[in-house]
Amino acid sequence: MTDIIIAGIGQTPVGEHWDESLRSLAVQAIQAAIKDSGGLKPQALYVGNMLAASLSRQAHLGALLADYAGLRFDDAQHKAGIEAETVEAGGASGGAALRQGYLAVASGLVDVALVVGVEKFTDVIGPDLEAALATLTDADYESVHGLTLTAQAALLARRYMHENHVPADGLAGFPLTAHANGAGNKNAMYRKAIALDTYQKAEPVCEPLNIFDVAPNADGAAAVVLTRRELLPKDFPHPVVRLAASTITSDTLALAERSDPLWFAAAQASVEQAFQKAGITREQVDLFEYYDAFSIFAALSLEAAGFAKRGQGWKLAGDGSIALTGQLPCATLGGLKARGNPGGATGVYQVVEAAEQLRGQAGANQIAGARYALIQCLGGPASIAVTHILEKIGD
Repeated sequence: MTDIIIAGIGQTPVGEHWDESLRSLAVQAIQAAIKDSGGLKPQALYVGNMLAASLSRQAHLGALLADYAGLRFDDAQHKAGIEAETVEAGGASGGAALRQGYLAVASGLVDVALVVGVEKFTDVIGPDLEAALATLTDADYESVHGLTLTAQAALLARRYMHENHVPADGLAGFPLTAHANGAGNKNAMYRKAIALDTYQKAEPVCEPLNIFDVAPNADGAAAVVLTRRELLPKDFPHPVVRLAASTITSDTLALAERSDPLWFAAAQASVEQAFQKAGITREQVDLFEYYDAFSIFAALSLEAAGFAKRGQGWKLAGDGSIALTGQLPCATLGGLKARGNPGGATGVYQVVEAAEQLRGQAGANQIAGARYALIQCLGGPASIAVTHILEKIGD
């Protein structure tokens, strides 16, 4: 099969964009990605979004963003607007949208696909925001009882720490790593490293998780342009990065339905399928952009991906293994914790950041000689797991 190339990337800074609309953020990222691709013209648009209908009172994002990005119906030329649709998979919405773009281009039915992830959390604050986020859990068996996403993660963390004899600050290495890396990312929401004692003194959010164990919800948009290698412009200015694998798997939505809540089975299956499709082993991975919406998710993701034995994932954050200079650099530009968690856009941000690494454009955070990047985003506690592998194949 022909190589599917990440031809263009674009992103907005992540943060609280009170003066920007959802459509404005998305269009900024789209325009940057198209420009970065050398002006390739997309025939299809896939939008990754999680909660715009609830938070921004805006559904039908495909038509909206195609219109405002200039990909609309042209009356003068009697030219139809491009194919455009929204993909929703909870926190994995951006990754799922990228999967659709990958399939479209790989099928040969679409030559150039545009994928954008966008979320605008600051359109709603307080209880209404919490109510919207609660819709991502099982309405009949979880949210109806007041269970939130953070409380769900806290339950996992408490059980994990109990079963594996993890000390109170045992998860600290994950936010410490993220914030150290976020300091070098100009688009990150938080650009300051934190010390261990800062973590230890932090205000609890939902015990045993404190404010540094929970990624901040934020506004932002990221976009990528996909095409087949033979369709790249002859003067393409970037090292060539291909999407070597794209997989998506699912598990139960409700945690109570699982025989083993502390094992992210969907994440494991998705990674294994991705390695098989890319034809590589985990030993060849140069960096891992995991989904650290909560510190406990990072630990469980490392274990599900086979980088740590069960119950030992937390130790990789404490011994430097996941630092930029470690054996397996993770969250290399700050992850969700320091870059911020823009909901349905997160999976696309991960791909943009990994592409920057493989292109050699990550600045102070550059992983020397990086060739393979593993990316995974999750919907809920791995109710949906989307995994991509990127490979640098040219200079």
